[in-house]
Amino acid sequence: MTKLTQYGWSAYWNMEWSKEDRGIHQPGRITADFGQMYKVYTEEGEIWGEMSGKMKHELQHGGPVPAVGDWVELQMLEGEERGVILGVLDRKTNISRQKAGAKSAQEQLIAANVDILFLVTSLNDDYNPRRMERYLIMAWNSGVNPVILLSKADLCDDADIKAAEMEMIAPGVPVHVVSALENRGKEAVTGYLKEGVTVALTGSSGCGKSTIVNWLAETSTQRTQGIREDDSRGRHTTTHRQLFLLPQGGLMVDTPGMRELQLYDDNGGGFEQAFADIESIGKACRFADCRHEREAGCAVRAAVEAGEIDAKRLQNYRKTQRELEFQMKKEARGQRKLNRMDRSAKEPVRRKSSYWNQRLTDE
Repeated sequence: MTKLTQYGWSAYWNMEWSKEDRGIHQPGRITADFGQMYKVYTEEGEIWGEMSGKMKHELQHGGPVPAVGDWVELQMLEGEERGVILGVLDRKTNISRQKAGAKSAQEQLIAANVDILFLVTSLNDDYNPRRMERYLIMAWNSGVNPVILLSKADLCDDADIKAAEMEMIAPGVPVHVVSALENRGKEAVTGYLKEGVTVALTGSSGCGKSTIVNWLAETSTQRTQGIREDDSRGRHTTTHRQLFLLPQGGLMVDTPGMRELQLYDDNGGGFEQAFADIESIGKACRFADCRHEREAGCAVRAAVEAGEIDAKRLQNYRKTQRELEFQMKKEARGQRKLNRMDRSAKEPVRRKSSYWNQRLTDE
């Protein structure tokens, strides 16, 4: 039987588990999320899990929603291959984005306790360095180590040139050119897949994530689809998040493709890391609060004119900066609304209490 350590259980998680008296309960790791039900791997094998009533109630007050990769506390149901999820152990890392379509800033958790994030983009018409800058922000904000995979190299004649371009926008981040069809780059990628290490893949729809999972797993673990020839985009092949144990010993999380990545926050300093060159040059601007637009003495615009910084990169820097600032304001408005709702909910209770206190006094 597969041991829990192969799914990432370590001395660290053993210490976290031991912080509380959990009696006969046991740990498990969520391997798939189907909405109300979860697949959870335990020492006894894979079972179905469902949140307890208490957890569901706590969700209304900001409690954690279990996610793929989470370690959870389980109460096994006697005689059944399922259990009740009682709680989530504190996460080491969590990959999040802004929930699409939400009027206020809302987090959508993609995966938890990931060590390495493969940022996948295909070498066809979907190739986009500006989009990759956004994925890098998400990775660094999540606390994981990013690795860029340029997939479908068999469709590209200048893959090495594009790899060099990616290395320019992501200094220090490993960049690998891969092709499942030609079996290219597999040795470099499998080098990350050590026992107990969790790797997640993310990227736009149709970029080849599921093909990479099948290629590395050496089996048809994930269903794949072709892409449209007119715009090199694909449908969502992966419909839910799932964690796989690979033959190399590592763990991999495949996630549904993203039509658009909306950043959730910048608490991890991901923006500064993704645009470290602009941030560094910006320190030489005449004004400390320079926006690098029309200000006199702007060192960043001077660097663009000198060809040291790509003008499109600066444009994306400004766009992303405005987006994060707007999102912070939206989050603040949402918090103020919640505070007002909380006060409104408590106010009738205080009035009722005062009314009966007065009645008792009168009597």
